[in-house]
Amino acid sequence: MPTEPPRIVRLVLVTRAGELLGALPPYPVAMPWWQETQPVIEGAREHHGIEVTVLRMLAAELPVPHGGAVTYLAETEAPPPPRIEPWRGALDEHPLRQPWARPGGPSDDLAWADSVLRARGLARTAPAEQIRTWNLSSVWRLRAGGQTVWLKHVPPFLGHEGALIARLAGGPVPALLGHDGRRILMPEIPGEDFYHAELPILERLVSLLVGLQHGASRQVGELLALGLPDFRAPALIRLIADAVARTPGLSAGDRATLGGFVDGLPERFRRLAEAGLPDTLVHGDFHPGNARGDATSVALLDWGDSGIGHPLLDQPGFLKRIPPGDIGPIGSLWSRAWRAAVPGSDPERAAELLAPVAAARHAVIFRKFLDGIEPSEHPYHAGDPLEWLERTAEMVRSRP
Repeated sequence: MPTEPPRIVRLVLVTRAGELLGALPPYPVAMPWWQETQPVIEGAREHHGIEVTVLRMLAAELPVPHGGAVTYLAETEAPPPPRIEPWRGALDEHPLRQPWARPGGPSDDLAWADSVLRARGLARTAPAEQIRTWNLSSVWRLRAGGQTVWLKHVPPFLGHEGALIARLAGGPVPALLGHDGRRILMPEIPGEDFYHAELPILERLVSLLVGLQHGASRQVGELLALGLPDFRAPALIRLIADAVARTPGLSAGDRATLGGFVDGLPERFRRLAEAGLPDTLVHGDFHPGNARGDATSVALLDWGDSGIGHPLLDQPGFLKRIPPGDIGPIGSLWSRAWRAAVPGSDPERAAELLAPVAAARHAVIFRKFLDGIEPSEHPYHAGDPLEWLERTAEMVRSRP
């Protein structure tokens, strides 16, 4: 894996009421990932003796993540440190700014979490820890009643996550202490994340997903009513065509290939339907790292990218994130599980037809992100639609 360049942080400080205080001199942090706030907060404490809450990214030196010089807006209630400098930039308003990216927004989220805890007879026993903030989520770790609790706030285009987890309660999903629109409060799941899981755990994850999807195939209308996006054939064809039309930078060859691909999608989906698998719940970002558990229980995490569509839309992304030697056994297990769930179906044929569609759906998702976030956050995702459409074109050419 390539090494990310180091991150050099500059903080522009405001009060909780939004009054501009100035900027702190830059300082290095060890973790390059732009959205990770813990090292930024620790660095402000170490280098400048001040407690801050990070609100949002103002600017990045590099055009794509991660590392490099990054300027953030941060909130503090402490007196400005002696080394604070004037800052001449503009803190303008933007209609797509998320609540947690505004002064006072994190306090509102924590106040909501405290109210949920109080209703359960709990109270925080330590200061809240800000873990992450960016255009896709604000994440905090809280300590209450001898346990760890996670607070998550997501943007409108991921806002169905809490309602979906509540709807799937009792299944292989996180437990909820509460959810309120786009805010979610969850107890920590025992065990570990499965980024580096071995084959038995990978098989378990696939079996859990297929079982969940088979049951959900009878509840499509209810799930759509929760606000899940529609990734079924008519809607997804329109979304893919839109992503292709709105993505600059495609080569003439790739654009021609994708044009033919889009034109052929109705026939591809007709043949896909003949393979016999029903439209159902799609996780949307199914990979081993989005699962956590131990020997007794496993939960599938991060349902914000979920929607309704073909169940094997989840297969290519999972197979891409596991060791090459496990791809064959996992693919075979996936097919066996669906043939058992839907006798007479042809999962292998469906997977072959769907592979470039699944890649193009990733371009659709990143296009949705860019449409829903303010411009200063675009560097996180700006190159992703192009990358996924180039992959789609390559797959189409390799699978005539």
